[in-house]
Amino acid sequence: MKIIILGAGQSGASVAEILVSERNDLTIVDTDERRLRAIQERLDLRTVLGDATLPSVLRAAQAGDADILLAVTHSDHVNLCACRTAETLFNIPTKIAFLRSPDYTEFPELLSANSFAVDHNICPEQLVTDYIVRLIEFPEALQVLEFAQGLVSLVAVRIASDGVLVGQRVADIRKYVPRAEVRIMGISRGDRTLVAEGDTAIEAGDELFCLAATQELRDVMRGLGSKERPCKRIMIAGGGNTGLRLAKATEAKFVIKLIELDSARVQDLAYRLGRTLLLQGDAADEALLANEGIGNMDFFLAMTDDEETNIVACLLAKKMGARRVLALINRGVYANLVQSDRIDIAISPAQIALSALMIHVRRGDVAAVHRIRHGAAEALEVVVHGDATTSKVVGRRIEQLALPKGVSIGAIVRPNQAANLGGPEPQPSDASGYQVLMAQRDTQIQSGDHVIVFLADRKSVTQLERLFEVGIFFI
Repeated sequence: MKIIILGAGQSGASVAEILVSERNDLTIVDTDERRLRAIQERLDLRTVLGDATLPSVLRAAQAGDADILLAVTHSDHVNLCACRTAETLFNIPTKIAFLRSPDYTEFPELLSANSFAVDHNICPEQLVTDYIVRLIEFPEALQVLEFAQGLVSLVAVRIASDGVLVGQRVADIRKYVPRAEVRIMGISRGDRTLVAEGDTAIEAGDELFCLAATQELRDVMRGLGSKERPCKRIMIAGGGNTGLRLAKATEAKFVIKLIELDSARVQDLAYRLGRTLLLQGDAADEALLANEGIGNMDFFLAMTDDEETNIVACLLAKKMGARRVLALINRGVYANLVQSDRIDIAISPAQIALSALMIHVRRGDVAAVHRIRHGAAEALEVVVHGDATTSKVVGRRIEQLALPKGVSIGAIVRPNQAANLGGPEPQPSDASGYQVLMAQRDTQIQSGDHVIVFLADRKSVTQLERLFEVGIFFI
């Protein structure tokens, strides 16, 4: 596909790296010549220097031949104007924009074809907020990723040196989780991601990626040795857009303290928040943390705009007794380096936003894409279409599928036929309308299935797309 990316910041560079590796024809546009030069030195793509809202710049990027426009600059105005220009002058079929202000998304008519012509909009801050809220609900997890509108979840858990699963085989997991069906889809060990075979032995320090029905997730966590200690007290460092969204989303259920350095911002937050206790100061100030009871905090979340401050604040909070600490880190290489026993969780907003973008870029009907291990692996929710004649998977058992190496199917979310008779098709959020089937070797794929697939190496995604594509005679 021919794809134009507007914005060579962290998000633009991250998505460019992935799409280039999947043999797409890419052009990236930015006003910063140094950024463009740095990207072009690493990746095989075209660059265009200039204002992405200008027709001449989009023409130079060959917008007339593009299939997809990704407007991921830091300016909502630029992203919106570029989408409108792309629609009016170049008729680009798919236009995706990052929009951070809720003012635009509250009025869908502003994004329609007759207005700014945005086909899909993504709010990175809201995605990060939703991601962290799930981690707060399951505080011992490293990742909690949802599929089929929340019916199925993939949870990542690190195995402690004294964990009950150390030395056990993957096939033995049923003994420890007798009340829930669970699949260990993969294991992250050191810098490798392994497909979990039945005889694979689990080692201390392993990160297990476990798939289960969301309603059974707590049973799964208990079976994996997770201590049931729900969060009650949370401290947030940083009152920017993401910190504000998180405080608003959690203050009704938890005791929240929020630290913000800028006094004017603290005043603004006071008008926007209700029960959150606001503190003006430096998140890396040891005396401030001590005075505010950091040792009693269940979760410390460093979410300032400065990733070095986030790292230092987390290290300090952990040293002073905070139970779990999370750092917001933009550079993926930093996230990989610091996530360890000292910093429990390091997340990259760019990687989270990238998952939402890839839904619209992947070939075929893809309902969800999640990046795992900071992009080394991937999990997809693929919707199956066609019949036994037009599809390579419909009517076939899982053991009959020519799955690429390192790819495994974990679960199938299937519409209940009885629920579909005589009425509208149920939504995935309606548990009575769908059933969750944990994949067995003899499970047969049907048209309409939502198939949850794990890729230990995302380089296999092109082969996977070909496997699930529908033949040209399907109507």
